Amino acid sequence: MSRKKNDIMIRSSAAEYLTFTASAGDNGDEGDNGDSIEMRYEDENIWLTQKMMAQLYNVDVRTVNEHIKKVFSDNELEEEATIRKFRIVQNEGGRQISREVNHYNLQMIIAVGFKVNNQRAVRFRKWVNQIVETYTIKGRVMDSERFINEGPLTQKYFDEQPEKIREIRMSERLFYRKITDIYSTSLDYDNKAQTTREFVSCQRISISQKTAPVVISP
Repeated sequence: MSRKKNDIMIRSSAAEYLTFTASAGDNGDEGDNGDSIEMRYEDENIWLTQKMMAQLYNVDVRTVNEHIKKVFSDNELEEEATIRKFRIVQNEGGRQISREVNHYNLQMIIAVGFKVNNQRAVRFRKWVNQIVETYTIKGRVMDSERFINEGPLTQKYFDEQPEKIREIRMSERLFYRKITDIYSTSLDYDNKAQTTREFVSCQRISISQKTAPVVISP
């Protein structure tokens, strides 16, 4: 299925990177075909270099640098909490050079976006808010778009989802097991009583979402 010109597409990898694809014409420039910016995702935060921020907001690197200096001078953000060094490989004079480069966290990225104040910055903030809202309400964000389009690391990401679900189910199983253990210590506990059978059956269904015959069926 083809996408409309003004659509925005976001794809994310399993853990380490997010890819934001800006739509064409975000800044009112018909020649703007939309850039794909690969963002580092680590410690539950997004990290970009000044060069990446310039690409994200379609502005000059010097403009980004000036805005960052302004943010620090106004004590809007603390430098120590905002910057981290990550080693990246970049092309310098036709050679691949590995260097440690300053990366700025999401708080700084958004702060610069407010100062740039163009359409692409607005779209990026909307995307971030959507991700945060989804995570806050559901406790996780699953990237259906990348599954459908078979983006990078799709198989690894797909394989990890059942594993995460199994971990959650295991924690639930242990929780219900504790309840059952507590119940069995009651003074009037009778493992043959109808009340006990109904209680155990209820716990089994809560854990597996299946009835006993379904659980033991081949």
